[in-house]
Amino acid sequence: MKTALITGGTKGIGKAIALAFLQNGYEVVLNYHSDEPAALAAQEEFNMMGYCPLLLRADVSNEREVADMMREIFSVYGRLDVLVNNAGISRVNVIQNTSAEEWDRIFAVNARGAFLCCREAVDKMIGAGGCIINVASIWGEVGASCEVAYSASKGALIAFTKALAKELAPSKIRVNCVSPGVIDTEMNSNLSSAEMEDLIDRIPLGRLGRPEDVAHACVFLASTPYVTGEVLSVGGGFAK
Repeated sequence: MKTALITGGTKGIGKAIALAFLQNGYEVVLNYHSDEPAALAAQEEFNMMGYCPLLLRADVSNEREVADMMREIFSVYGRLDVLVNNAGISRVNVIQNTSAEEWDRIFAVNARGAFLCCREAVDKMIGAGGCIINVASIWGEVGASCEVAYSASKGALIAFTKALAKELAPSKIRVNCVSPGVIDTEMNSNLSSAEMEDLIDRIPLGRLGRPEDVAHACVFLASTPYVTGEVLSVGGGFAK
């Protein structure tokens, strides 16, 4: 049975991605960092559906913790077929009020985290093949006012995806990226109703995205063997 690791897999988009892979017959590893109650609740919810995902805590920006997590996955399952780098954080702030520490932390999770997870996974995927899916953002493509650090980190993730896809193609490891638009999750809870209405007005399909929309895109990329180095926007036509 194939195995998938979903970082940040116990809430929001990550949780929906995890469920989609479970429904498609994968063994799923749910990674989380700090919110243990939410992680345990997600695991229990999946258990009640008849699924038994493995729950592992690791800060994806921490080299040692990522290495330990990968060793645990291979000791349990002996393989990793799909890595979904979904873990991410954001901050809404004008650049004058963005500290160097905030900038570094956003890049540590959103960009360094994907790098560390990819490096550890690739070392074990070579020879067997595999699929890596990085979860970026439409803001990484077009930029967002007051989210300069977040936009820059997701732009870096998109460039990372394209370069790594070329590097790993000879090893039969595919690397793609999904680029969610405005998705109805906790990360967007800071937006006012007026701001949300303005965003919806700019979405040709006329609604916010759902976590499940991103999950379907991830399953598609995992199951399509001749696609690599692509950025699949999941935004209802937003910013096109």
